Amino acid sequence: MKDLGEPREASRSLRRNNRAIGSLPLNALPSTSDNLSSMPDFSIGVDLGGTNLRIAAVSGEGELLEKVTLGTKVALGPDHVFNEMCEAIQRLSNKHQTGGEFLGTGIGFPGIVDLQTGVLRKAANFPGWENYPVRAEIERRLGGKKSHTRVAVDNDARVAALGEQWRGAARGVESMAVLTLGTGIGGGIVLGGKIWHGMNGMAGEFGHVTIEPEGHPCGCGNRGCSEQYASASAIVRMAREAIAAGAAPALAQAASSDAEFGARSIYDLATQGDEPARRILQKFGRALGLLLAGLVNVLNLEMYVVGGGASSAWDAFAPSMFEELRRRSVVYAITAPTDPLESRTEGKTIITRALLGSDAGLYGAARAAVLAP
Repeated sequence: MKDLGEPREASRSLRRNNRAIGSLPLNALPSTSDNLSSMPDFSIGVDLGGTNLRIAAVSGEGELLEKVTLGTKVALGPDHVFNEMCEAIQRLSNKHQTGGEFLGTGIGFPGIVDLQTGVLRKAANFPGWENYPVRAEIERRLGGKKSHTRVAVDNDARVAALGEQWRGAARGVESMAVLTLGTGIGGGIVLGGKIWHGMNGMAGEFGHVTIEPEGHPCGCGNRGCSEQYASASAIVRMAREAIAAGAAPALAQAASSDAEFGARSIYDLATQGDEPARRILQKFGRALGLLLAGLVNVLNLEMYVVGGGASSAWDAFAPSMFEELRRRSVVYAITAPTDPLESRTEGKTIITRALLGSDAGLYGAARAAVLAP
């Protein structure tokens, strides 16, 4: 995801949103009794990543009250990470609970979580953490279930989908789906304002839908998965293949001179008119269009939101994505808006970019805590 950075629209949208609702960190407000009495009910959202641990207090109306970021010391093990996380949760909840009711804590985790038990089953970026009782350990550190109303633990892409539905690009849309394009492809489905988990919490694994039978091997054990063609790592792989074939001199020069050569470098060359780089992003767009076509045909939702770092290359891949969508999906061909960039039209299938960037997971986790049974 860091290859391309956050979508450019994200920060502008958040600034507009914050101006509209007057969002300020509460530590910037004078500590008067009037302020304290008007402080809102809130929940805590946590985005636990392999590099950063991000924690935010969010009001029940969706106002970002305060956000803190810590480094995730994965090598020190889950006990250390969860101690730091819960200390930060307690500091935020104690600070904001003086005037509003604390509604609970939600955590978005990059792995497979058993929703019934709250146990982490598998997480690629957290080796040795398998079968760790995430929810029970958080509840224990926070003082038990009685002192903190709810603890909800879910997959990070699922809660990001809920965040975009609640406060982002799909605000006001009851049922939608999100695809996050980063190192791989994450996804989430929201139906009736709630995350659709499927039978055991695995619904939304869009990155492992086969789009190329007998295609490139995937880490999941399959071949031809969509994330092998429509992710930031796929962009880099296709560039290196073009370099090895001697068909991309500008890419070869960039790769040899830039220690951080990645999807951003390839996108920059494409915008400068380099044809091999342009072809790679067109191929990326066609693969994404093929994936979306299947989702549109099966789900027939009102909106599909494309986020993650690789979505920053939207202008380079979107034309081929929409072309493939129209060709592959009978549902999209019938329901496509006249202008594919329309934000929302009754009875039309909207494909659009995410607005919240990395904060989608914070909003979604905070919302998940409120919705938890």
